[in-house]
Amino acid sequence: MVLEATMICIDNSEWMRNGDYPPTRFQAMADAVNLVCGAKTQSHPENTVGILTMAGKHVRVLVTPTSDLGKILACMHGLQVGGEINLTSGIQVAQLALKHRQNKKQQQRIIVFAGSHIKCDKKTLEAIGKKLKKNNVALDIVDFGEEDDGKPEKLEALLAAVNSNDNSHIVHVPPGPNVLSDVLISSPIFTGDEGGSGFAAAAAAGAAAAAAAAAGGGPGFEFGVDPNLDPELALALRVSMEEERARQEAAAKRAAEEAASKAMKEGQEQASSSRDVSMAEPSASAGTGTAGKGPDLMDDETALLEQALAMSMDNTGASQSSTLSTADTHMMEASPEDQDLAFGEEGGRKAKRRR
Repeated sequence: MVLEATMICIDNSEWMRNGDYPPTRFQAMADAVNLVCGAKTQSHPENTVGILTMAGKHVRVLVTPTSDLGKILACMHGLQVGGEINLTSGIQVAQLALKHRQNKKQQQRIIVFAGSHIKCDKKTLEAIGKKLKKNNVALDIVDFGEEDDGKPEKLEALLAAVNSNDNSHIVHVPPGPNVLSDVLISSPIFTGDEGGSGFAAAAAAGAAAAAAAAAGGGPGFEFGVDPNLDPELALALRVSMEEERARQEAAAKRAAEEAASKAMKEGQEQASSSRDVSMAEPSASAGTGTAGKGPDLMDDETALLEQALAMSMDNTGASQSSTLSTADTHMMEASPEDQDLAFGEEGGRKAKRRR
């Protein structure tokens, strides 16, 4: 295993928006950069990787050489695409970053992703290559995208100037359906000078197994990942699948409970409404019967009251007439003698009073 410090120069120019490399040039390059960073950091525990951008207003170092893979991958998110590539300035800044590495025992390597036009001439690139060779800096070049204006010849001249004992490499990736990262897996840029790391070998074996399974129609591994090559990824996928299955089961159970409670409420409402209807029918029938008999009863009562009133009036008139006739009879029956006697008694009382 090689102890190495690597600076990756990425192309974020305007030409990286093209879709000749699926899904876009920039996204295909980002996937390849992530793959190379993982291979470099896992091939040796003390390896470091840094990233810088070559397009825009100026060259910008996103992260200095570090062994923190999470920090390396996080710096790739939210990058702005625009401007033109400045290859010479990018290589010089990368060399300066490697010069100030913490572990001086690390070998120095620069990986350049060039996907757009290169405006600098061949002599300038050769001069930069000789300077890199003098400082023991290896150079790997990934040529993809634009091919006019003599771009492949310029990059080949740069590689010839910097190459020492076959420590530098170049890969030309033509546009097409092939993914950029899949092409780099089998290249010396990914595997390294000594046959590559265990991560690179595992990735290459996994890619080969996937291709063989797709060609042979085999079932392949669960989730498309061999647990023997990457047990952590396989475990994470399995745990994620189990959590999703548990969430779906809980949602289905909750939906069933809600449907059951809703059906129960509807049944209770139907039962109460039917009971109210059954109680209302007898009362309505009783009311109807009473309403039918009502006029006859009222007529009978009215007749009885009139009859009683007439009888009472007849009795009163008869009693008054009988009283008057009795008094008249008594007055008529009195004799003249009784009248004189009555007058005589009254005169006697008056005489006694005078005495």
